[in-house]
Amino acid sequence: ILKTLNSWFWWENIWMPINVTWAHFVDRDGLVFPKPHQLYATIPYAFVLLIIRFLSERFVAIPLAKSLGIKNVRRVKPQPNPVLESYFRECSKHPSQSDIQGLAKKCNCTVHLVEKWFRRRRNLEIPTVLRKFQEAFWRFSFYLTSSIAGFIFLYDKPWFYDIWQTWVGYPFQTLLPSQYWYYMAEIGFYWSLLFTLGIDNRRKASAPDFMAHVVHHLAAIGLMSGSWCGNYVRLGTLVMFVHDTADFWLEAAKMFNYARWEKTCNVLFIIFAIAFFITRIILFPCWILRATLYQPTYYSTTPVIAYFLFNGQLLILQGLHLYWGYLIFKILRRFICFK
Repeated sequence: ILKTLNSWFWWENIWMPINVTWAHFVDRDGLVFPKPHQLYATIPYAFVLLIIRFLSERFVAIPLAKSLGIKNVRRVKPQPNPVLESYFRECSKHPSQSDIQGLAKKCNCTVHLVEKWFRRRRNLEIPTVLRKFQEAFWRFSFYLTSSIAGFIFLYDKPWFYDIWQTWVGYPFQTLLPSQYWYYMAEIGFYWSLLFTLGIDNRRKASAPDFMAHVVHHLAAIGLMSGSWCGNYVRLGTLVMFVHDTADFWLEAAKMFNYARWEKTCNVLFIIFAIAFFITRIILFPCWILRATLYQPTYYSTTPVIAYFLFNGQLLILQGLHLYWGYLIFKILRRFICFK
């Protein structure tokens, strides 16, 4: 069954134009092509990024937070109690008064002590401001670095200025070293976010939020991995660059919000909103989607199945952009009205 599914998944008619097979993608004559098995390397790269994250959060983010006036608040841990811990995890974090009385009798203690135990236990589930700052600092560092690296990798490429160049020579477009590392870093980053999802900001406490992030990270990994396998690398790097250039402004605004630098936070959020609307509401549909939906018809009269799969995902992504843009607009409107 697995062998049959594998042959269906890698069927050339899904990925390649007519009369092109996987045999054509053997490195030759100075041409280097992306290979699906190279994606396995993103897993160890993810662990490398986790090590870098740990070191940066510990030795850079914490001193920076202290310099901005953020203190490390130590919360009092409740006394170990297997009965109350089991109820907290399996039943409810906010027991009713009758349940508290029953738990007090079961533990042979007062109602006040049970209430205090649950209050302290709930507080442990809430991330400290310092922890939130550390996470925002890591995401800011990665998005800023990837934006700068993406610009360095793309600024001298003809397809950065002429989107038609993304299809010239397709599918026999050679893979550049910069494109390889750009993809490996981006996919590895989303793997690392997936690995730490259960501890980042305690998202495990909210099942819907947890699942939403799982779906988002898996969708990002799937979209980038699919574009790698189909050699849509030129367009893929442009999509990654368009998204990263707005995200680091949001993370910077979060960092200064945690530090209670209100004016700086507001300015950074406004810059983020402007960058978001330019990159994701204007550039993405008018630049990227135009290249993926419209231009391939000039190079092939019979689009492959991957054409519909990837464009479907990109259109869903654009729908999310419009939804997020609406939420950002509402925040800006409240911000302006209160001013």
